[in-house]
Amino acid sequence: MTDHPLPFRDPQLSFSRRTADLLGRLTLDERIAMLHQFAPAVERLGIGPFRTGQEALHGVAWMGPATVFPQAVGLGATWNDDLVRRIGEAVGNEVRAKRAQDERVGLNVWAPTVNLLRHPLWGRGEEGYSEDPALTSAIAVAYTRGLRGDDPRYWRTAPVLKHWLAHNNETDRDTASSSVRPRVLHEYDLRAFRDAVRAGAVAGVMPAYNLVNGRPNHVSPLLGQHLRRWTDQPLVVCSDAGAPSNLVDSEHYFDTHEEATAAALKAGVDSFTDHGTDSSVMTGRIRDALAKGLIDESDIDTAAGRLLAMRFALGEFDPELDPYAEVDDLDTEQHRALALEAAEQAVVLLKNDSLLPLEPEQGRTVAVVGLLADACKLDWYSGTLMHRSTPLDGIRERYGAENVLFAEGVDRVRLKTSDGWLQVPAADGAADTEARGAEGALDPALLAGRTDLPPLTYGDDATELALVDWGDGVLTLRTDEGLYLSVADDGYVRASADEPGGWVVQETFRLEAVEGHDGGHRLLHIGTGGYVSVAADGAKVAGAGEKISRDDATVFERETVEHGADAVARVAAAADTVIVVAGNDPHINGRETEDRTTLALPAQQDRLWRAAHAANPRTVLVLASAYPYAVTDAADSLPALLWTAHGGQAAGTALARVLAGDVSPAGRLPQTWYASDDDLPGLLDYDIIGSRQTYLYFDGTPLFAFGHGLGYADFSYSALRTEVDGEQLRVSLTVTNDGGTAADEVAQVYVRAAVPAETVPPPKGLGRRLGTLDEPTDLPLRKLVAHRRVHLAPGAAERIEFDVPVEELGHWSVAHGRWSVEPGAYEVLAGASSADIRLTGTAVVDGEAQGPRPVAARGLEAVDYDWQKDTEILDRTKTEGDAVAPASAGREGSLVYRACDFGEGVDGLAFLVSGEGSITVSAGGQVFLLQFPDSGGPYEYRTLEAGLGLRGVQELRIGLTGSVRLARIDVVAGKASA
Repeated sequence: MTDHPLPFRDPQLSFSRRTADLLGRLTLDERIAMLHQFAPAVERLGIGPFRTGQEALHGVAWMGPATVFPQAVGLGATWNDDLVRRIGEAVGNEVRAKRAQDERVGLNVWAPTVNLLRHPLWGRGEEGYSEDPALTSAIAVAYTRGLRGDDPRYWRTAPVLKHWLAHNNETDRDTASSSVRPRVLHEYDLRAFRDAVRAGAVAGVMPAYNLVNGRPNHVSPLLGQHLRRWTDQPLVVCSDAGAPSNLVDSEHYFDTHEEATAAALKAGVDSFTDHGTDSSVMTGRIRDALAKGLIDESDIDTAAGRLLAMRFALGEFDPELDPYAEVDDLDTEQHRALALEAAEQAVVLLKNDSLLPLEPEQGRTVAVVGLLADACKLDWYSGTLMHRSTPLDGIRERYGAENVLFAEGVDRVRLKTSDGWLQVPAADGAADTEARGAEGALDPALLAGRTDLPPLTYGDDATELALVDWGDGVLTLRTDEGLYLSVADDGYVRASADEPGGWVVQETFRLEAVEGHDGGHRLLHIGTGGYVSVAADGAKVAGAGEKISRDDATVFERETVEHGADAVARVAAAADTVIVVAGNDPHINGRETEDRTTLALPAQQDRLWRAAHAANPRTVLVLASAYPYAVTDAADSLPALLWTAHGGQAAGTALARVLAGDVSPAGRLPQTWYASDDDLPGLLDYDIIGSRQTYLYFDGTPLFAFGHGLGYADFSYSALRTEVDGEQLRVSLTVTNDGGTAADEVAQVYVRAAVPAETVPPPKGLGRRLGTLDEPTDLPLRKLVAHRRVHLAPGAAERIEFDVPVEELGHWSVAHGRWSVEPGAYEVLAGASSADIRLTGTAVVDGEAQGPRPVAARGLEAVDYDWQKDTEILDRTKTEGDAVAPASAGREGSLVYRACDFGEGVDGLAFLVSGEGSITVSAGGQVFLLQFPDSGGPYEYRTLEAGLGLRGVQELRIGLTGSVRLARIDVVAGKASA
């Protein structure tokens, strides 16, 4: 006999058997209900409700107080896998602890984000780890292992990787298509997901909003062709919020929601995140799709089975055996110490002309200035702070409050209307008391969106406001009490927010000059798009359900009481050393839904560091930001420059300890810092090879290179040894601390193919670095394959060994459709950054040379080009395959296929095409033009032949015009088939 009458309750059985048993006991409606994010309970079987999705990017988010660690890009900057794993464990434990307090907290965590930081203007760059796939993979593996836990059977939490695939733009993010050629797909974008999945600590992925090669990610065949082949584990695919509806509503990829839902389910989506907690819409669509024969019950069972398997692994059905069931680690001493350690390790010293470390000394005064000097900024995926440390807090604590001067550097302004000065009325006592806690501090949860406070009005006495221009003319206005002007649902403007925030930020404005009115401005509220109008009943941006128009806006005269730069210069001149803290607010000008427009530091902040430096040459610029800036002038003129991502709850203490020399900085840049916007390709250009993006291909001079970072100790590298042992490249080297202080060093190993110096010139107008006909083309200039952060005492040395899979030396061969490691010599580069190489060695790899493309034998997929200009990749059909089309109807798109082997000879080429236009074919000194009318639609293909007699190895060039989609090229039989 057994104590478990139902097999799915028997912990002695495997999870797969228990899942199958439970699945068989559920009704069809119960199984369908499980496919929504909010799955209801099945009370007849004693099964509770379940939700997919708990944000945990750098701490437990959206569920109240939790330990807040540095932003993800800051974790990437630590280059420390062990540290990040420990952070993952802490976050996983806090998820468990908060779950015990609040059943809304889910154990299926949507983290980490592994999208590569390809383009520094991407608004969500703060959420990723690095522009490099190897570093991203290493940090992601570490974080997911921490989240998952070490128990062989049960999972602490179930991590889901975001966002599959090639997602780096918020502009038109649900309608834009990323054109991703096979080499970029296999060498770059897939790699970021692959290693974490193979490591066995990932429960699933979330598809991104965008399309890839013309097909929405939520119906991507790559989920089945790649993701689910990397592991035997039943991975769960959770849709992004609202994305299932986007398939019809914004993308218009399908005509009906039933078709879209069926296609997503068949492609591999298991959990539908749509319409909030109301599951009826999505479950209704699934039922309708089933009734229409678009899916069958096996599709539903497959998805429900994967979700149930995850729930079994989380211990839901075995609470008495779940080793994490009683975890109560929230805001522990260890977690607070870990947050400080992480913030310290994330600091990157970009430049230092011997000004740092700045040790506290008797009589030394430090001026702390800047718009972020007294700020501890959170982002959209942060938890609520339980502890808060600003740079000013940390420096006062470390240097002594009596030795620290402060000037925020805001412009102090007053705004005048035709009826009087804009003013903030005093709150009545009851309303003010309600918003304050036991110690009189304002409760942030009660501020933004409040309607019980009086709106702004006008009168004889002006309210002086702190104005900050965050760039692009986006302003915030704040009272002396620290409250930002904000707009509530009723449309009135009040001083009622402690910080800008929310999905739609209600605290940002823009001053617009009024033509014909000297000094007059309208005040536009960006969140609503309405203008501020000050009437007898108060200031508002909307009324009677309509926004205030430009014509009805109040005209303000702006009076500047004090320029922020003047205040900064004043305190800078009175101090021994100046620390300028600049950067961004993560809710403004670069965040989810909003890309940046420039790398430049906002003009107001640029003025502040210049004013400080003019008053005091001993000026340090600290950039606390979610992304890189092009601060070329600052890097040229200032003696010291640092960067840190927003560092969470311990950011200020960590910065002060680094400045004082208590900690030698050893953070390293996880992405290239470019010198200007001119170095950047288009935001939507995903061809990192063709447009020379990231440190892998960028052949200009960056402001600061990938992997760059200085410290307070000098390290030397010696005794590099390389050895190829079967499938492993073994690299060893010695790092020695030659300085007088204990410090960390990050040893980095790169490889590159040792290509000949002579190369053939590229086809005219098609780019650079094509290489020779018999060599791999356009390989990375260097590629990170290993790294390690080590701590060394003064004079100490450590021998570091790396095992690098030989396959890391390879590339995706478009000629043969497989991963290829060419035989020959490879350079092994070791050093302190991608631009600071200290040692160089050689590794010789045996292998099989790929040879030319076997076109006569296998034909040619159109997408497998070597080079392109003015083309894009689109979907061949709605379910699978790629095609190539001109990027613009007005320009010819060009393709180059090199080293095409036509064997003993062919009589012509056959082109599988749709649409209308023309194809120009050039090969073997011959040119052939094909012109054709519309085929009847983009998915209506036909075969057209070009009579070209070709033999041997030739270069093939194709020109495309019109709406043509070229899917494939085959040969017309000739001598080779006789």
